[in-house]
Amino acid sequence: MTLKHLWQTLSVAALALTMMAPAASAVTITYETDGSGTGFNGTSALSLLSTAGMAATLQFLPNPISISGVPSNINYGDMTLTCPTCSTQALGIGATFAPFAFTIQVTDQTNGATGNFVGNSTGGEIFSDTSSILLFWSPIQLGPGASNASSGSFGTTDFRITTFTSIVAPNSGTPAGQSTVNGLVNSSDVPEPATLGLVGGVLIALGLLRRRTVTSR
Repeated sequence: MTLKHLWQTLSVAALALTMMAPAASAVTITYETDGSGTGFNGTSALSLLSTAGMAATLQFLPNPISISGVPSNINYGDMTLTCPTCSTQALGIGATFAPFAFTIQVTDQTNGATGNFVGNSTGGEIFSDTSSILLFWSPIQLGPGASNASSGSFGTTDFRITTFTSIVAPNSGTPAGQSTVNGLVNSSDVPEPATLGLVGGVLIALGLLRRRTVTSR
C-alpha cells in the first residue's frame, strides 16, 4: 500500500468514527425490578409499616419494564414514605421504623440475567418534616458476566446503584415523600461517543496536516 493510499484509508476511517460517535449510545437494554425477589425483609411485600408511634408506611413502586440507552443514568423504582397523622419534629408526634432490609431484584431481559441489590437500614424516627432513614446498598454493581448474578449472565452489561438512598420526609420532594433509587447501566460493547469522536478528530487532523505538508512542497 502506498503512502497516498494509506492516508486515504485513514481519512475514510476517521470519517466513519466521527459519524459513529452520535450513534455509539444507541444500544438499548431492557430491564425490570418488579420480580418476585423484590421486597422488604426477604419477602415480596412492597409495603413496610412503622413499628411504633403513628401509623406510617414505606412503600416501593418498582419498574415493570424499562428500556434504557447505554450508557445511561437509570432509576430502579421509587420509595414513598407516608404518615398522615405525623406532626412536625418540633411538635414531636412521629413514627418509628425498626431496622429492615430491602431487596431490589434486577432482571436484565436483554441478556437473560438477574441479580439483587440489597439495602440495609437501621430504621429510625420520622416526622412530617424530617426522616432519618437511610438504605445502604450492597453490592453496588451487577455484572458484567456472572459477577453478582443470581442467575444467567449479564454479558458485557453492568448495572450500578448509588451507595445509599436517603428516604425523604412525608412532606418533602415531588411527589411528596417520594425518593428515587438511582443508578447507571453501561456496557463494554459500546465505545463512549467522546472517545470515538476524539479518535476520528485526531485522524482527520493528521490527514489535514499531511495535505498541508504536501501542498507546501
